[in-house]
Amino acid sequence: MKVGVIGAGVMGEALITALISYGVVAKEITISEKRKERADELEARYRISVEELSKNVSSSEILLLVVKPQDMDGVLAEIRADLKITTTLVSFAAGKKIDFICARLGYTPVIRVMPNTPTLVGAGMAAISVGTGVSSAHKDFVAGFLAATGKVVEVNEELQDAVTATSGSGPAYFFAFVEAMIEGAMALGLSKEVATELTVQTFVGSAKLLQESGKSATTLRENVTSPNGTTAAALASFSANDLSNLVGQAMESARNRSIELA
Repeated sequence: MKVGVIGAGVMGEALITALISYGVVAKEITISEKRKERADELEARYRISVEELSKNVSSSEILLLVVKPQDMDGVLAEIRADLKITTTLVSFAAGKKIDFICARLGYTPVIRVMPNTPTLVGAGMAAISVGTGVSSAHKDFVAGFLAATGKVVEVNEELQDAVTATSGSGPAYFFAFVEAMIEGAMALGLSKEVATELTVQTFVGSAKLLQESGKSATTLRENVTSPNGTTAAALASFSANDLSNLVGQAMESARNRSIELA
């Protein structure tokens, strides 16, 4: 199956490695990238093919569109004339609906994907929504190679904005909390180096425990919280400042912005 990739930035490269891990022959992966240096770099690194946009579009069975939302209109206009009706287009542009794409391309099988940045280390979370006319073979192929980057779920498209607010933007929430903990540890007298190591490993270990223990986050939180102990004091401070509501408001803001981008 010949796979075309439009946009070979960091996420595009992560998808290339996923395709190869999934078993796609490198020469069956073709990129179109405006930056010649970048295209040459990826061609040398992965032994993939590089082609002009029109040829790539016209010869691909699966076409991955890894572009920014604000660039989508222009790219769709460029590829419309060369796109075969049997090609499945896979969009990674946040907020852009399947109807938006089809309105500009005419009848086109489209799969919409919301990935996240841990895809870059094989620990990503992707949510797919499948449009009209996508074959079961193409759907299974896309879900399969995305699984090589982490985990995949399928959701109704109307829930993609909620996905964006949860797993799409979620890594930034995590990184912001890590930053705050490091700053808090330094304020308590720890060096930046020690504060960073303590904080990062605490989160890595906690995530592993949550994933592998089979216990809920609630149970694990309760297990580490002794009555009137140090953890209880910290959690009481979170509760007094309404952490749950603050997080919920932040996620709602992200969801609303995703809707605006459509």
